[in-house]
Amino acid sequence: MKLSENLENAFNAQITLEFQASLVYRQLAIEVDLMDLPGMALWFRHQADEEIVHANKFIDHVADRDNHPRIGATSAPAPVVGSVLHAFEAALAHEEKVSASIRDLFRLAEAEGDLDSRPLLNWFLEEQIEEEATVREIVGRVKLINDDGPGLLRLDEELGARPAGSTEAR
Repeated sequence: MKLSENLENAFNAQITLEFQASLVYRQLAIEVDLMDLPGMALWFRHQADEEIVHANKFIDHVADRDNHPRIGATSAPAPVVGSVLHAFEAALAHEEKVSASIRDLFRLAEAEGDLDSRPLLNWFLEEQIEEEATVREIVGRVKLINDDGPGLLRLDEELGARPAGSTEAR
């Protein structure tokens, strides 16, 4: 069943937001890499790749519904990062923005009686809970470390051990 024009536009806006999230994470990777924290930079790069996977899920859904996926204009992110804590707080703020957008998309689909979008949107609602919890935990750990060099290096090593994914995962 084809998406309504309103839903197609909303899904396309979400696609754009997911690509923007990828760019935010790429910029944060650059910022922490410049702090000589390659493990954290790698973690942020993996997050950037995961956001592309998310965009692809939305693209596939729109195309599978016989609509036209479109990537809208995005502006280059410029998060102000003066510390590791600022980097992860910026990541959390963006995850919260994405979560709010997905909840709005869910509400719109519900209002339009679009049952076919429910499985995808339910998956994303759960995914965003996990994403926010993960970043919130890292923020908490960075606060505990409080700029302690050995603590930051240990966390850097731990975050750098995250396995890489693929941007084409389904």
